[in-house]
Amino acid sequence: MGQVARRKKRRGGGGRVFLLSPANCGGERGRLVFSDRARFPLAGQLRSRQGALLGDVFSFISGLYFRGKLTYAMTFARPPFGAGVFVITPGAGLVPPDAAVTIDDLRAYACVDVSASNPAYRGPLEISARALRRRVGASCEVVLLGSIASGKYVDVLGTVFGSRLLFPAEFVGRGDMSRGGLMLRCVAAGRELTYVPVVGSVRRGARPPRLGSYKEFSEQNQTEDR
Repeated sequence: MGQVARRKKRRGGGGRVFLLSPANCGGERGRLVFSDRARFPLAGQLRSRQGALLGDVFSFISGLYFRGKLTYAMTFARPPFGAGVFVITPGAGLVPPDAAVTIDDLRAYACVDVSASNPAYRGPLEISARALRRRVGASCEVVLLGSIASGKYVDVLGTVFGSRLLFPAEFVGRGDMSRGGLMLRCVAAGRELTYVPVVGSVRRGARPPRLGSYKEFSEQNQTEDR
């Protein structure tokens, strides 16, 4: 079974959904997927009529960072109903991680510049974000798991969700690998990060201390809980 899995929904309050930034299809692992010589199973699925799950594809391309985001979001999402996790895709807006994509879909993603000033990227994202806003209602929190230092996600999603757009405060100052590792440790410890509104928050800061082992992280959180 791939990274995407069905999880029991937890209800309460207005709910919470997660929006995940996309993998970079132009990186080394992306080039492996696009290669005509690719023979590994995922490459074969992408070239089949059925395609492969978007979450599995981006987890392969991005590695630890996207895998951490996906695992974390699937664990802690509390949608009012329906899906609670969506992936930001270049040119196709918000797409559930269990949606099937083909190699042609990936090639289309790779051709779209992820920039708030690019209509080909911004238009579909705004349309799908507005649809999500209507669907989840006014009290549901929307948490962005992605870069908040630049405007490529925040400038688009902020216009739709306003003060309801949140991000983990612990992301500030961390690189992608550190964020991925942190989220996997949170899942193992059963502890969520601290979500704060994007509007008015400090989005850049000093690099925090290196992450310890899973055991150290778990012991630290158990001590804090006491």
